[in-house]
Amino acid sequence: MTQTAPPLIELAGITKTYGDGQAAFQALRGVDLRIEAGEFVAVMGPSGSGKSTVMNILGCLDTPTSGSYRFQGVPVETMDRNQRALLRRHFLGFVFQGFNLLGRTSALENVELPLLYRGEGVATRHAAARKALAQVGLDGWESHTPAELSGGQQQRVAIARAIVTNPTVLLADEPTGNLDTVRSREIMDLLTELNRQAGITVLMVTHEPDMAAYAHRQVHFVDGRVDRDSRAPALEAGA
Repeated sequence: MTQTAPPLIELAGITKTYGDGQAAFQALRGVDLRIEAGEFVAVMGPSGSGKSTVMNILGCLDTPTSGSYRFQGVPVETMDRNQRALLRRHFLGFVFQGFNLLGRTSALENVELPLLYRGEGVATRHAAARKALAQVGLDGWESHTPAELSGGQQQRVAIARAIVTNPTVLLADEPTGNLDTVRSREIMDLLTELNRQAGITVLMVTHEPDMAAYAHRQVHFVDGRVDRDSRAPALEAGA
């Protein structure tokens, strides 16, 4: 009998409460969510809906109050801080709205940072960073600092930094929030290509429906719960 592989990510009954007593705030109220390898999921919802909290839990930047989080079948909630750090370092890549680049550091050096934390040698870091920059269309821009790059180029550097470790999952928090429409579409085209060509699972928080439309699936949060979970029509039809 063939054993079915577990989903890449599985949340079951996840809750998150901040504070105690009368000051307690329940950010998540029993979230169930399954994400398969290779999906492109847009996480949406109004401010305070819980979408950022659930992304922080998925990225091991926060821990749930109760419930189960399994990554490739392994229970993450039982991991200690060092084990969660290893999971982040080897399986997850992060892209933020504010780029979070080091201002006086070249594009190449910014992209190398995750490999530096891994203890990789100089030659390995340089080669991997150059490859990642080429993947995002910035071949030849290695020596430029963020001040010498447009907003769209800075986000490309941030994406290169996120993929330089060959992550299984890319977590993108409002990746187009600081960009104009043209640059936003360029970044979404890039994320789509990384998902389709490199096979990276993409989880993206966004409040913009036109950006969410790039995803295979949209998960809407309201009041700390999954309110709606829908797939693109072509995928629903099995295309």
